[in-house]
Amino acid sequence: MAKVLIVGGVAGGASAAARLRRLDETAEIILFERGEHISYANCGLPYYIGDVIKQEEQLLVQTPEAMRSRFNLDVRVNSEVVAIDRDNKQVHVRETRTGLEYDESYDKLILSPGARPFVPRIEGRDLPGVFTLRNVPDTIRIRRFVDSGNVKRAVVVGGGFIGVEMAENLRERGIPVTLVEALDQIMAPFDKEMASLLQASLKQNGIRLMLGSSITGIRQAAEGMEVLLGEGDPIPADMVVLSIGVRPESELARESGLEVGERGGIRVDDRQRTSDPDIYAVGDATETIDLMTGKPMLLP
Repeated sequence: MAKVLIVGGVAGGASAAARLRRLDETAEIILFERGEHISYANCGLPYYIGDVIKQEEQLLVQTPEAMRSRFNLDVRVNSEVVAIDRDNKQVHVRETRTGLEYDESYDKLILSPGARPFVPRIEGRDLPGVFTLRNVPDTIRIRRFVDSGNVKRAVVVGGGFIGVEMAENLRERGIPVTLVEALDQIMAPFDKEMASLLQASLKQNGIRLMLGSSITGIRQAAEGMEVLLGEGDPIPADMVVLSIGVRPESELARESGLEVGERGGIRVDDRQRTSDPDIYAVGDATETIDLMTGKPMLLP
C-alpha cells in the first residue's frame, strides 16, 4: 500500500488528493495544510469582498470533514511541513496552533505550496488599511474593513487579475477606486488591443486608471493615508490593496535540495516530477513550459 503525503490543501493539493483516491482505493493519503481552510475558490475571493458572493461558506469547495468522509483522506489542517528529509523519505511537521512537532514518512510526496503576494520594500507597507489578498482569512479581514463604513477612497496597486477584480468589487461597494499600474496597460499577458477594451470598461464603471505610474511609498496623512508615486501628486486613500504580483513559495523545495529555476519556480518534467523521482510538484510554485519558446516560465 503506497503512502502519499501532499503539502498544501488548496487547488493543486486537494485536486491531487481526490484524483489519487479515485485511482487507488488502498493508498494512504495524508494532506497537510498550514491554514484552516482547504479547497477554497481563490478566484472568488474578491467577489466576497464585493458582496457578489454573499456567504463565506460559498467560497469553500470542500471542507476538511467532507474530504475526510467522501475520499477517506487524512486531512490535517493547521499543520505546516517545515522540512523534507529526502534521504530518509520523511517530512517534519509543525502544528501551528499547538506547536507540536513530529516526522511523517512517505513513499511519494506532492508539493503544492502555491505563491505568496509580492510586497515591495516601501515605506508604509505595514500600515493599518494596507492589504494583500491570498487566502480566506485575508478576504475576511478586507471585508470587515470595508464593512466598517470608513472606507471612502481606495487605491489598488497592480493591474493583474487580482488587482482588476479588487477594483471591480470595491467599486461595486460604492467606493471610489484608483487603480495604479506601472506598465502602460493592465493585464500584462493580454495584447494591448484586448487590454484597451478592459481599460475602457473600467473607466466606464467609474474606476480611475493611472497607467505608467509606480508606487514609491505609503504614508499616514491627516485623514487616512497617501500613496506616493514616482511622479505626480500623492493619492489620498482610506485603504490600499497591493496586488503587484506573486512569488512562488518554493523555499521548502530549495532547502531540501530540489532544483529550482532562475525565477524561483520548482523545476518539474512533463509528468510534474521534480529532480527527485519520488517528489512531485504542482501549481503556482512550479515552472511550466512556454509553448511558444519551449523555455521554462512562471505562469501563476
